[in-house]
Amino acid sequence: MTSVPGDGDDSETEPLVCARCGTRAEGLVPTWTCSVENGVRQYFCDTCSRENLRSIEGRLDSAWW
Repeated sequence: MTSVPGDGDDSETEPLVCARCGTRAEGLVPTWTCSVENGVRQYFCDTCSRENLRSIEGRLDSAWW
C-alpha cells in the first residue's frame, strides 16, 4: 500500500506508481489524480489524467477508459 505525506500514516512512504501506465512519481508532492474505486485508492500520473479527463469527470471507473 502506498502512503502519501500527510495522510495520517506514520509508516515509511513508498513512491507513487500510476495505476494505468506504471510511471513512478518523482519528488515529494506529485500533482497526480487520486481516485477511490471499490474502496481502493489509485493514483494516475499527469499524462494519464489529461488523456482521460472526460472519463474521470464522468466518474467512470478506470477499467472503462
